[in-house]
This record gives sequence, structure tokens and C-alpha cells, in this order.
Amino acid sequence: MSLTDIQCREASLKKKDYKLGDGRGLYLLVTKTGSKYWRLKFRFAQKEKVLALGVYPDVSLKKARDKTYLAKQQLEEGIDPTATRKAQKMSLLEKAANSFEVVAWEWYEKEQNAWSPAHIKKQKYLLERNLIPYLGKYPITDITPLILLDCLRRAESRGALETARRLKQVSGQIFRYAVATGRAERDPSADLRGALKTPQVRHFSAITEPKKLGELLRAIEGFEGTPTVAIALRLAPLLFVRPGELRKMEWTEIDFKTNEWNIPAEKMKMNQSHLVPLSEQVVALLKEIEPLTGHWQYVFPSERSRRKPMSDNTLNAALRRLGYSKDEVTTHGFRATARTLLDEVLEFEPHLIEHQLAHEVKDSLGRAYNRTKHLKKRMNMMQVWSDYLDTLKDI
Repeated sequence: MSLTDIQCREASLKKKDYKLGDGRGLYLLVTKTGSKYWRLKFRFAQKEKVLALGVYPDVSLKKARDKTYLAKQQLEEGIDPTATRKAQKMSLLEKAANSFEVVAWEWYEKEQNAWSPAHIKKQKYLLERNLIPYLGKYPITDITPLILLDCLRRAESRGALETARRLKQVSGQIFRYAVATGRAERDPSADLRGALKTPQVRHFSAITEPKKLGELLRAIEGFEGTPTVAIALRLAPLLFVRPGELRKMEWTEIDFKTNEWNIPAEKMKMNQSHLVPLSEQVVALLKEIEPLTGHWQYVFPSERSRRKPMSDNTLNAALRRLGYSKDEVTTHGFRATARTLLDEVLEFEPHLIEHQLAHEVKDSLGRAYNRTKHLKKRMNMMQVWSDYLDTLKDI
């Protein structure tokens, strides 16, 4: 006789577990503690087996019968329902073990050894704040182009177009890593070409006209501020390194015997050590600041804490105090200034300039130049550049 929902609901406790049959092998197991479990008894390959179908009332009588019907269909096709259930559980466990979050952090751990500290921080931020909160729990094989696009458009909707572009790039690297390790079949980010808004390219403002550059250099000479800021500002156009590299300069990196500044790899964008020849003018400025900060770690320490370098906005703020807007000149823009004038006015070979800018430069065989390549020529170029800047101050 078939069960009714009232019978299932009102089944009372007894001293021992007991069963309420519904037919076709389906029964409700009522335990002495009051729990109620759906079970299906069947025979497969001449063996009696039991399949768990869920807990009542989470699984209603109707749902238990539906599950029984599906199990009976499998038996008619020669399929063991318990084996199917195990396979389904294994699939779910495998998907959980290969979620986007798991694969993303595995990729991060593998790649970070080749990254600079700054790049490690940026990648971690992109994962923690922008990708994992929205994609992390998905099995990586279940993420479609539309699911990924919805995640990327969260950044796009707040105006962070460049961040959205980077997120697409990072997610693509993660998906390709999943493909390479056998946990995904393809990279869905490849289908999103043209789906995001294109960020407007903004170049760092720079002065490349000699007369105007001379005016700026004279203004810098007259800067009234702390000695550390004043000298760092005077060094910026002479060295044309990235602002972060300048403000994090350490005394242990300076060799006054060879007049060289050896920047370690972890401070460089490309994660490769860089050698900067120091002109006579640069050495003189460093000697000038040495009595003030030579006993500290950083050549240009922060005013708030001598154990930290100058803040990243200090030099740009000094340029604003001199009356130059961000649309006219930035500290980073001195790199463009040097690249232009060293090539077009002083006529140095482009590969020497690019090498001194710490850009990736390769020879005819595709090999990257090492940090000491053409050092004598670069030393001469840096001295000529410093001398040239001195002449511009008199124009």
C-alpha cells in the first residue's frame, strides 16, 4: 500500500528504527531519534543494494518517488544507480577542488617568483578584490564568457577601464594555466575581444622643447623646500629613472668608486637588476645630500619616518609648487624628455637610450642585453646628457 504525506509527517518515534514502505522498493526509514530518511532497495548483478534518496521533509514524498523512477530507468538500462551516485559525487568533489579560486592561487604561487614586489602586490589585489569574490566558487570548467564578462563589467561600470582590461588579461592567464594542467578545455576570455570599453591612453606629461626644458631646470634650481626634496628633484631629469626607483634609492646601492648605481631586481619593473652610470653632476648632488641622510637606509627618506622612503607624490607635488600643472610635466615625464632629446638632439643610438631606460632591449639574435652591456658608451651618454642639461639652463 502506498504512503501518504500525512503518514510520513506523523510517523511517531519508537524504541527501534522502523520502515514505512511505499512500493517498488521505496521506503521511509524512521529512526529512534526521530530522523526520517528515504531509501530505495533494489537488486543489481544478483546483489541487494540500498540507495539513499534524501531526508524527509527536505525531500518530499513526491520527490522521493521521482528519484525512484529515475533509478528504475537506470536499472532497466543496466546501470547501477549507486555507481552513478558515486560518480556524481566524485565529479562534484573534483569541480570543488578545481574551482577558479583554487586554480588562481596555484597560478599566483607559481608565477610570483618571476615578479617584482610591486607586481606581486598588484596581482594579489586584482585577485582578492576583483576576480575571486565573483568567480572564486565556480568550477573553472563552468565559467562561460558571459560569466567572466559580468565580472569584468563590475570594474568597467565604476569607470576603472584599465583595471577591467588587466582583469581580462590576468583571468586569461589563469584559464590558460588551467588548460595546460588539464583542468579546463579552453580560455573563455578569448571570446571577449572587443567586449570591453577601450581605455584612453594617457601619456605622462613631458617637456621636450629645449628652451622650455631650460626654464623648468632653472625653476628646479630655485626650488625652496627641504634639501632631500630639492636634490631629488634636481636628480630626476639627470637620471631619468622611474620615480619609484629614485625615491627608493639606498646608500648601499651607490658605488662612488665606479660612479654607478646598482638597482636590485626586486625594485625594477622588469624584475631585472639595472645599472645606472652616475655623471659628475649626479655624484656632486649625492655628495651634497650624504651628510644629511648618509646614516639612514634611504638617500631620500620620508619626513615622517626615516625608515621609509619619500612618498610617491612628493616630487610631483614639488613640481606643482613650482607652478607646473600635471598636464605640463610629471616626474615620470623626464623619461620621455630624455628619450626624445638624446635621440633627436644629441643623436645617441636608440638601443643605448632604451637600455638606459631599463626597457627590454634585444640583440640581433633575440638575446636581452645584460645590465653591463655597452656600459662605457652609456657612461659617456649620461655625462653628455648632464652637460647638455647644464647648457639649457643658460638659454
